[in-house]
Amino acid sequence: MENNVVLRVKNISKKYGNRIAVDNVSFDVFAGKIFGFLGPNGAGKTTTLKMITGLCKLDTGNILVCGYNIKNQFEKAISNIGAVIESPQMYNNFSGLDNLKYFASLYKNVDKDRINEVVKIVGLSDRIKDKVKTYSLGMKQRLGIAQALLHRPKVLILDEPTNGLDPSGVVEIRKFLKKIATQEGIGILISSHILAEMELMCDTIGIINDGKLENIREINQISILSQTEQVYVKVNFPNYAGKIIQEKFKPDKIRIIKDGLTVDISHEKIPDITMALVTNGIAIYSISAVTRTLEDLFLDTINKKALPPPKNN
Repeated sequence: MENNVVLRVKNISKKYGNRIAVDNVSFDVFAGKIFGFLGPNGAGKTTTLKMITGLCKLDTGNILVCGYNIKNQFEKAISNIGAVIESPQMYNNFSGLDNLKYFASLYKNVDKDRINEVVKIVGLSDRIKDKVKTYSLGMKQRLGIAQALLHRPKVLILDEPTNGLDPSGVVEIRKFLKKIATQEGIGILISSHILAEMELMCDTIGIINDGKLENIREINQISILSQTEQVYVKVNFPNYAGKIIQEKFKPDKIRIIKDGLTVDISHEKIPDITMALVTNGIAIYSISAVTRTLEDLFLDTINKKALPPPKNN
């Protein structure tokens, strides 16, 4: 497909009875990039992933995997997908290696060299001959991803891959997923609700709420948005300072907080705000542009607040 799109989701919907689980969702996943699918519980994340992987049928819309339509070219489409939906299912009394050998036997062209290759990719070389029941949760997640990579898919889909992991396990998962994306050229779609980790891991974020994909942003756009939207001022008399700023600059909104105030106004106004407050005898302890985080964007989206449009780089 054009522009290295390996997964194209176009206007897909799914309804259960009277409840709309997924409502007209569209997005693209690119080769070598990680797309983060964010949303609260029940927002439609897992249902969307199940439609993409063929675990449930879509009611309307289309899904193209490497150009193959999942509706009428199912085998070709699915052959390009590797997935771990919910928790990896492995035989606990088998070694990690024996599990991979079993799954490799389900494919036509997965040999011993490929098994060894994926073991190395996910960092399990030292423990691959141990029984799975002795593995930590993080190791089981990595083994599940190794199994999903056996047949050299172009798209890797992971549902909550860092769920239940300790901080070191989360860092490990993040590092090798970024490595897989760049070195293997795979497009990765990850669903999660862990905002800070997604911000570190992903190239693009899509936020789904009540079945609708409300917002898609490249990670670097989030910081671009932040520095023009809000200014924080720490002062001795926040209420008086707020009155001065309101009268002189008429900003969209002022919030009085414990030790200062935030003003919805361009950071370019910081010198003028400083001058106005000092002239009126206000002591300024600090003044700065507020850095917008993925958490801010997420909360704004699910709370249906108006957002500025994405900016082109």
